Amino acid sequence: MKQAVKAVQHYIDGKFVDADSQDVFENISPFTNETINVVAAGERADIDKAVKAAKKAFHGEWGKLKVRERLAYIYKIADVIDEHIDEIAPLESFDTGLPISQTKKMVSRAAYNFRFYAEMVATRMVGEAYQVDDEFLNYTIHKPVGVAGLITPWNAPFMLETWKLAPALATGNTVVLKPAEWSPLTAHRLAEIIDKVGLPNGVFNIVHGYGETAGAALVAHPDVPLISFTGETTTGSEIMKNGADQLKRFSMELGGKSPIIVFEDADVERALDACTWGIFSFNGERCTANSRLYVHESIASTFIKRLKQRIANITVGDPLDVSTQVGPLIHQQHYENVKHYLKIAEEEGCEVISGNVPDSKGNYIPPTLLLHARNDMRVVQEEIFGPVIAAMTFTDEAEVIELANDVRYGLAGYVWTKDIQRGHRVAQAINSGMLWLNAQNVRDLRTPFGGSKHSGIGREGGHYAFDFYTETQIVHVALKDHHIPQFGK
Repeated sequence: MKQAVKAVQHYIDGKFVDADSQDVFENISPFTNETINVVAAGERADIDKAVKAAKKAFHGEWGKLKVRERLAYIYKIADVIDEHIDEIAPLESFDTGLPISQTKKMVSRAAYNFRFYAEMVATRMVGEAYQVDDEFLNYTIHKPVGVAGLITPWNAPFMLETWKLAPALATGNTVVLKPAEWSPLTAHRLAEIIDKVGLPNGVFNIVHGYGETAGAALVAHPDVPLISFTGETTTGSEIMKNGADQLKRFSMELGGKSPIIVFEDADVERALDACTWGIFSFNGERCTANSRLYVHESIASTFIKRLKQRIANITVGDPLDVSTQVGPLIHQQHYENVKHYLKIAEEEGCEVISGNVPDSKGNYIPPTLLLHARNDMRVVQEEIFGPVIAAMTFTDEAEVIELANDVRYGLAGYVWTKDIQRGHRVAQAINSGMLWLNAQNVRDLRTPFGGSKHSGIGREGGHYAFDFYTETQIVHVALKDHHIPQFGK
């Protein structure tokens, strides 16, 4: 698995530049744990330059464009991404350890993100009008806010970067992106694509670096009114604290510990498909993963037996091999953390059943099933963010609802039953931002994405993104001389 990769620079004000300090950090391969390349290590000075460029563009050329002119750039970005899918997908796999069969789909979705939001702005970013008899006409408009700070994760970097970038740019904001330090390659490629498109200087900027330096500086910057963050819950909480004094607007998509509930009348074969895909795809590194399995006691033994067989047959290997279904975890630090949770599972009394891993220096955690789990265990309550599922049983609807809701997270949930009335009852009783009934995690970009409780604040996706990326202004127009109290006359 060899690939020559050049050093990664920042992209600020239309130019690729080194860090102001000239510092770099190493980007490590998840497959070999060897250095792939070096990356510019951004700090406050780099963020300042990027924000200054973004602010200038917002008040300058970008802010003066007509909507159709702005959206023409958005469509062009999508077109150029399409031209490079076969190059971007392996780069993503090389950098993150995600199987190439999955990164190809993720990269193609990235192009769709831009087209979708160009269409949404053209057709759905509309205001409302309210007539008050013959005295007033009151109407609303959407206005871009300014410089949007985007802080993105490493588990699906290219797709999630575009998921935020597309609505931010389409609605007229400018952007400073701080990608995850563990997955810089496709973020850099995105900058090269946008540079090729010819977006006005300063509209899109990338500063690489660590969260504690570059990320913190972006959050603290007084000229960045919007912060969209996807990542771990504790980090999200810290970001909100650091931006609170400036009353920044936050969109937070955070951790998850989502349940999959399988009732006795479920289509077992399809539920098994959804269960294994939902936890073992993306190497288990996905916020919406169904990491808690609750299966009705009457079918539990059969379902678990079948699940064990599935796990034993999952292909674990080189992420650039098209037959690979699970690759290595992204970083040795994360690998050690997941291993630590498997040790905790044994200490808490779980039977740990794992598949096979290749003979490799990579960060491989095999697909793993935890049996004899209980809701009060750490491995059930805490987000592991790896290919690990904890299996439990339940007796009736009321019990499983209580069990499913008994965590601090509320991002997603999955319910499998042929009783459609029960399906709707349980779906609506689960405290989660999203719920799939007799379905795997299939996204519809028109619908809101986000969680409740400790899984996040706000919603992205569809026209819901406009609530975050635009300011809604109400204009009151008097249609005749209405009564005004005459103080002091």
